[in-house]
Amino acid sequence: MIELNVHAHPSKDELPREKQLAWTMATVAADPVGIDDDVTDMIINRIIDNASVAIASLNRGPIKTARAQANAHRSGGATLFGMAAGHTVSPEWAAWANGTAVRELDFHDTFLAADYSHPGDNIPPILAVAQHAGMDGMALMRGIATGYEMQVNLVKAICLHEHKIDHIAHLGPSAAAGIGALLGLDTEIIYQAIQQALHCTVTTRQSRKGEISTWKAFAPAWAGKVAIEAVDRCMRGEGAPSPIYEGEDSIISFILNGRTARDRGDSPYGPAYTVPMPAPGEAKRAIMDTYTKEHSAEYQSQALIDLAFRMGEKIDDFDKVKSIVLHTSHHTHYVIGTGSGDPQKMDPNASRETLDHSIMYIFAIALQDGEWHHVRSYAPERAQRADTVRLWHKISTTEDPEWTRRYHSHDPSEKAFGARVVITMEDGSVIEDEMAIANAHPLGARPFGRAQYIQKFKTLTDDILDASESQRFLELVQRLPELTADEVRALNPVAPNGYLVENSAKGIF
Repeated sequence: MIELNVHAHPSKDELPREKQLAWTMATVAADPVGIDDDVTDMIINRIIDNASVAIASLNRGPIKTARAQANAHRSGGATLFGMAAGHTVSPEWAAWANGTAVRELDFHDTFLAADYSHPGDNIPPILAVAQHAGMDGMALMRGIATGYEMQVNLVKAICLHEHKIDHIAHLGPSAAAGIGALLGLDTEIIYQAIQQALHCTVTTRQSRKGEISTWKAFAPAWAGKVAIEAVDRCMRGEGAPSPIYEGEDSIISFILNGRTARDRGDSPYGPAYTVPMPAPGEAKRAIMDTYTKEHSAEYQSQALIDLAFRMGEKIDDFDKVKSIVLHTSHHTHYVIGTGSGDPQKMDPNASRETLDHSIMYIFAIALQDGEWHHVRSYAPERAQRADTVRLWHKISTTEDPEWTRRYHSHDPSEKAFGARVVITMEDGSVIEDEMAIANAHPLGARPFGRAQYIQKFKTLTDDILDASESQRFLELVQRLPELTADEVRALNPVAPNGYLVENSAKGIF
């Protein structure tokens, strides 16, 4: 790996392209390195994972809306989750609909470091372009491996959330780079597309704050759609604001750490970020650093759900609980805990999108039920149950510097997303336990492998897909390296006739 020091520069520096982050990313994307066998296996796993959660959400509101919009743009060769392979739409709209379906349940893969991400969000736009452009399985794998590589390395180095910028600002550039690698584009085109995609995907974290709306599902799909459009424009000869990361009036200088330095009275160009990137000829392996979810909730809740199952077995009467304190990382406390200051996270009438970002709600349900279900655990009647509300409102979080340190550790054996939980009973007795990583994590008690990805797929889709269609898809995706262009077009599972419910409301399109 190489490490690129990145900071803002005054325009008079005329920063050479070779020293710009976007150019380095484009160079890596254009490098036609081979794909390691374990990376191939993991790409297959993640395509299965995406399909699992997308099929399970096909008739939810945001997906119906996105699919209706996509179906108004039929002049293309990309397919939609749930619809027959012969039913195709324009690729940017397929990325929009499919990306929304993948993100809706907040149930696919994750990578957490300096910032947060769901790297599987790269797959819908890259797959849509592969289908539309007639690319084979090997090309698709190159694109996906590149998308993961770019996003994971950006997330390792550049924190967006401290500046209240949503994490799709890393997704637009990574998807553009992945599409460039898929199509075998030259460095110049990929460079311009990365810059355009970043410029158009800098949004605030209000999408995950307060009254969280369905935009939380749409936001990554927006980034994928923007990335496709950016690549298309740059293939036609268009350029981009440049240098997009380092420019005097650009992202680092006025939105990220350059702004922070300016507010402190330091150099107006701020401290450097150190971004890792593969060296020329080095395989793209970042997907192996990522992990998926066993439970449909924010990733920081995965270990805590597993821990709640264990601790709940020790409580006979939940009304005798006096208080529950989760000693945890900065992120868990301030984003999904009581440190957020969001009253909605304690509201039994809150939306599913809000509840899956409330560790207080999640821990209460998991503690009482000893199970987690992507529908039942969020049902209004479950959220509003009186004994649950009483327990829920006794739960608080607090930041523990050691858990924050472990959250940001670069050592995989130390990196943790858990907490120490102290349950105090009315009689003064205390139940205390902790868990650092979820059972399904690669270093957890029950790491996910191919069998677990397939089981997750079956659990989420068996009551939706015909058995023959489920088998067809699973057999096809596991042959990914040898798939023809026609077979790539068949990679989205098809729902049975009559299953899909469509949004019939009239829009512009």
